[in-house]
Amino acid sequence: MINLKRFHHVAYRCMDTKETVEWYKDKLNMELTVAIAENEVPSTKAPDPYMHTFLDAGMGNVLAFFEIPNSPKMGRDENTPTWVQHIALEVEDLDALVAAKEELEGKGVEVLGPVNHGVFKSIYFFDPNGHRLELAANTGTPEQFAELKRVAPLMVEEWSQTKRAPRHAAWLHEQD
Repeated sequence: MINLKRFHHVAYRCMDTKETVEWYKDKLNMELTVAIAENEVPSTKAPDPYMHTFLDAGMGNVLAFFEIPNSPKMGRDENTPTWVQHIALEVEDLDALVAAKEELEGKGVEVLGPVNHGVFKSIYFFDPNGHRLELAANTGTPEQFAELKRVAPLMVEEWSQTKRAPRHAAWLHEQD
């Protein structure tokens, strides 16, 4: 039986390694922990130079980036709205979220939010590669999270049949 501990790392592509590392260090206080570079991809043996960097996202979580200069220019899936694919990081509480927004704006980052999601509030912004980032602070009660877990399978099943939003957790966005 597979027993997962946590994410080892989540990897995204970047346009410029140095700019990306400096941005995450300056804007989110993340520390560069590992840099790996090869001229050949270990898993495929393809001759494709890359730089792979790892940044500490706290509590053993790692956000990683690849710069791959011999590939076509980096883009995004034009069929997926920009709000869909994002990297969400948790902060301690609502005060920390508000302080993070102020700090980011003070560093010249355009920030949206806080947005209320019922059991957490979030702010949103983009890194220099165009990746959307979210900082989230949990605000829900244990009972609310238990109810969400209870109805999740029911919602997935209903969605699979109707492709319309089930109402089991509509209360999330009906609150202030």
